[in-house]
Amino acid sequence: MNVREIKAKSILLKHGKVDSWFISRYGMNLYRGCAHDCAYCDGRSERYQVDGAFGEDVSVKTNAVEVLRRELLPTRRRVKLKPGFIMLGGGVGDSYQPIEDRYRLTRRTLQLLCDCRWPVHVLTKSTLVERDLDILKRINRQNRAIVSFSFSSTNDEISAEFEPNVPPPSERLKTLATFKGAGIACGMFLLPVIPFVTDTPELIADALRSAREVGVDFVIFGGMTLKEGRQKEHFYSLLKKKHPELLSRYSPIYGGNVWGQATDNYYAEINAVFNELSRKYQVARRVPPALFRDILPVNDLVVVMLEHLDYFLKLEGKSSSFGFAAYEISKIDRPLSSMKSALRGIRGVGEKTEQIILEIMATKKSDYYNTLN
Repeated sequence: MNVREIKAKSILLKHGKVDSWFISRYGMNLYRGCAHDCAYCDGRSERYQVDGAFGEDVSVKTNAVEVLRRELLPTRRRVKLKPGFIMLGGGVGDSYQPIEDRYRLTRRTLQLLCDCRWPVHVLTKSTLVERDLDILKRINRQNRAIVSFSFSSTNDEISAEFEPNVPPPSERLKTLATFKGAGIACGMFLLPVIPFVTDTPELIADALRSAREVGVDFVIFGGMTLKEGRQKEHFYSLLKKKHPELLSRYSPIYGGNVWGQATDNYYAEINAVFNELSRKYQVARRVPPALFRDILPVNDLVVVMLEHLDYFLKLEGKSSSFGFAAYEISKIDRPLSSMKSALRGIRGVGEKTEQIILEIMATKKSDYYNTLN
């Protein structure tokens, strides 16, 4: 691995609206590039402009903690940061990849977030996160912490092929169990499942059984993207070596979509499998509202819960306008509590959606949500 030390001008990544997968508005990349070298990694794509050979070259933002400290100070901000989880686990480099053992940027960042009393959601593939259990327990006591691990499957042999520098799934599951035993909420991001490799009903069922045995609080599922360029080229080169018989099955589902998306039919098929099995094993398919309803402001709480409802219905193959309503609400600057009589004037908000919003504002809960998740 080749390491390059760089100076960052900014660290905090700001989303236009609250992210309903991670319950965050803010994230960060402490490292650019990732030595985990997962064959399917989206961060390998040219659109992320990661310098060097992905999987071999890693840039370290040596001043990241100092820059982040300035960005978090309310006295230095024109616009106040909104409540929510801060996401630790960037798309172009795992915060707990091996170089973290040397630079300890993630540990120092967690200490800063603890001092500033921010709730934290960590997403990683690395069992190194267990080193920071002490700080995460403090964060969890004073506000809340969530620790999530990503998996393409829970099969150690398959992982060794496609995730060469990552602790095997069996070890990741043990670390999740450790955090659950410490009273910290945990999630499994079962994504991306790899077409014709880990997207089978048998392997999805194995992962959900493992998740339930560990006691994770939710499982978030998703299919793989393959962007044209070095991401697709790298993945196909591995398939040629390990599973050449599968290559002919990829071109019909990956047709050069600009975002690397597979066909809608393919995603619908695997989502239907996950929907059936997640109900069988009784796992939540999104971060449960009990973990964030007392953290988010009401507008963001409504947006997240409506987007979750939209996802649950589409998993069932049903149409939904909840996602559109959530998007329109995310653009509103006024508190929804001041608009109770005007909710129907928001695009996408009909009678049923209005009733759900009013219930969320009054109770921070939704009976309809509970029936779907």
